[in-house]
Amino acid sequence: MRTRTKRGSSSPYLLLMITMVLWGSAFSSSKSVVGEVPHTVAALLRFGGGAVALLAAVWLSGSRETTVTARDGWRAATAGVLGVFAYNGAFFWGLSLAPSLDAGILIPVMSPVLTSAFLLVTRRERASWARIAGLGLGLAGAVVFFLGAGGSSQGGSTRLAGDALFLLSAVCWAAYTLVGPRVLSGIEPLRATTYATCAGAVLLGVIAAPDVPEVRWSDLPAGVWLNVAYLALGAAAVANLFYYRGIGAVGPARASLMMFTVPVINTLCSTLFLGESFGVVQGAGALVLVAGAVLAVTQGRLPRRGLPGRDDGARSAPLGTASR
Repeated sequence: MRTRTKRGSSSPYLLLMITMVLWGSAFSSSKSVVGEVPHTVAALLRFGGGAVALLAAVWLSGSRETTVTARDGWRAATAGVLGVFAYNGAFFWGLSLAPSLDAGILIPVMSPVLTSAFLLVTRRERASWARIAGLGLGLAGAVVFFLGAGGSSQGGSTRLAGDALFLLSAVCWAAYTLVGPRVLSGIEPLRATTYATCAGAVLLGVIAAPDVPEVRWSDLPAGVWLNVAYLALGAAAVANLFYYRGIGAVGPARASLMMFTVPVINTLCSTLFLGESFGVVQGAGALVLVAGAVLAVTQGRLPRRGLPGRDDGARSAPLGTASR
């Protein structure tokens, strides 16, 4: 009995850590694809493949047997317009202008900061001193980060424009997170993610259509296809399935805290595999931004897991992983 308990308590965190590694490395992997094909085509390859992988996951899991109303299905697909299409349109465009290193800091860190700020402004959450201080630090760090990007020797104004697109991606993701619980309350997470990804992939295909004929498909290196397969299977299908199991065991609040390991993993991958780097000013801004975001989200304390059936975020949290 002791062995089973110990294993049950550690396994969810192992699954979540694998998920964070897959998501953290996806930024630099996506950048590698953008280096070989137009950013619109890169987005289509990643999420077209991700849609296929998720459809296969639904089939293999037996989730296809669950009845979903037309209304719930359309709601999930509509959510995909914001969380998959809009988010990734800005994200991949930004990757064509700025390093993936910047994306891995701004998107996963600014998203919770923006979400918390909206909840405070609309008075849906309490304005504790820790949250206000965290938001202040986070916004100050973002300003410093952007100032560093503008004065960077790597990319200059192009890098600043790319970072602005990454910030737009974070805005889309924050909005997606906020509307998720209401829009997707009637559908289980895996199917919701699949519908959203498929809808977003179709729209990404429409945008990419003019660029597809320009790609010399036969000349693409094998590394491009390996990265596409990794993004579709690893960062989409496997990561989502692991995340579902993880939040089921530890709750979405604790699981979401592990998102703050994504910038660390992305920094390692971007510097080791792509040779990207921060300037001193950007590095300082990134540290302040992460510290502020952690304080704003945790409010200085580790969240407790809610009682079964009372954690409203449990249904919507997995959907928030679909586009990473």
